[in-house]
Amino acid sequence: MGNIDHILAFNREYVASKGYEKHITDKYPDKKLAILSCMDTRLSVLLPEALGLQNGDAKIIKNAGAVVISPWDSVMRSLIVAVYELGVKEVMVVAHTTCGACHMSFSHFREEMLERGIPESELSREDIDLHAWLEGFKDTEDSVRKTVDTIVHHPLIPKGIVVRGFIIDSVTGALTEIK
Repeated sequence: MGNIDHILAFNREYVASKGYEKHITDKYPDKKLAILSCMDTRLSVLLPEALGLQNGDAKIIKNAGAVVISPWDSVMRSLIVAVYELGVKEVMVVAHTTCGACHMSFSHFREEMLERGIPESELSREDIDLHAWLEGFKDTEDSVRKTVDTIVHHPLIPKGIVVRGFIIDSVTGALTEIK
């Protein structure tokens, strides 16, 4: 039995025992807060605990590196929905120490993709710059600043939305604000 099958078995028991009841809330974040964070597994529990968040307090958006790649990517779409539909008034960008996105590159992925049977024609597409799309960053602080700047200056984000950037320690949960 694979991981997904184990998860499904657990889920059936969880629902049957009403384990969900302690988490019931609505779609509106109680703290009117959205957080863009990295998808790193070390942050799954650490991030909300270190920030003192309970279920329903904030919209948490995760991707590789806690970055906005372009002003029109899915992160910005989610933030815009959070502001206009869900009442978000503050945004935290929370990157973390020892992030793997610091070392990402298309060159690295390209070799792995070829080894796994992805055709060369898919890796040399003309409709997308895979080098830019899969490139990480070298400086986490600079990445946070760029992401905050992209959000703050987005033409669809209204004035008055507070956007601040941080780096969380992947072990201790300590936050450092990036100015």
